[in-house]
Amino acid sequence: MEDNQENIIQFLKIRGPVLPVEVAKHINTNILIASANLSELSSNGRVKISRVKIGGSPLYYVPGQEAQLQRFAENLNEKDKRAYDMLLQKKVLRDNELEPLMRVTLRSIKDYAVPLQVNFKGNSEIFWKWYLLTAKEAEDMVRAMLKDPDELKTEEVQKRVEEEKKEEPKKVDDARVEKKEEGNRGEVHKKPEEVQRKIVEKTAEKKTVKKEKISHDDFIGQSMNYFNKNKIVVLSKEPIRKGEIEFIVQIPSALGNLEYYCRARKKKTINDSDLASAFVQGQLRKLPVLLLTDGELTKRAKEMLQKDFKGMSVMKF
Repeated sequence: MEDNQENIIQFLKIRGPVLPVEVAKHINTNILIASANLSELSSNGRVKISRVKIGGSPLYYVPGQEAQLQRFAENLNEKDKRAYDMLLQKKVLRDNELEPLMRVTLRSIKDYAVPLQVNFKGNSEIFWKWYLLTAKEAEDMVRAMLKDPDELKTEEVQKRVEEEKKEEPKKVDDARVEKKEEGNRGEVHKKPEEVQRKIVEKTAEKKTVKKEKISHDDFIGQSMNYFNKNKIVVLSKEPIRKGEIEFIVQIPSALGNLEYYCRARKKKTINDSDLASAFVQGQLRKLPVLLLTDGELTKRAKEMLQKDFKGMSVMKF
């Protein structure tokens, strides 16, 4: 699987954003295995997933290829394309000056529209910036629109991976991670802008890590409580990412203890990619698979569980 993943990364670097079916053809496998590999790469942060879809499927690309997503803007529906074109032309839009439909639409084209939280003279406003615009360029444009730069503070909230998968955490979808950049003209004389930015980023990073650690520990405890309650013996455990852990467990049965590969997944909606990722890992270990989750399976996931993932069990906390 690792060889496949390295092969996929090289393929994406050459081709840019691609569909899972293209990846499957490149590595000479079926779309199920290709999707599982892409899901793993996304969870590890090596591959990004687009919100724009081609025939119902998202695009996969490596970090740094974001500009190439413009090639697929024609696949947006009519109202999304209008919002895309307006933002491309204006580069920065003020939310409270837009029609209600446009406000909603900008929130749906997350590949191209990045929300900015602007605090100005005790008030908080939302602005939208073109996704390729730098934070500095956006801030300068916001200052010009407000016509009074005093006490201006902006916070950029960047897109997540699914989340998303949503709904996923970067492994993702589901995924959603915040990058904060603050500028205060009144303090520029006290500290260089670059130094101040780094201090803010490090502080935000420490707070985020602390919160994720607490949440992750809670999820491990929740999983272990389930195992203890059902007399399941844990042979090994390995955290994958926030809200996702893999275990090797022994489950009691009439035939004695049976060894399983178990993927514990904290996610509201479990899709077919989540099932495929766990199923492939079980196959690699030559073990039956148990998916433990607090979420609900999508209709397609339920269908595939019956047809394509026979022998795989799904249990809820």
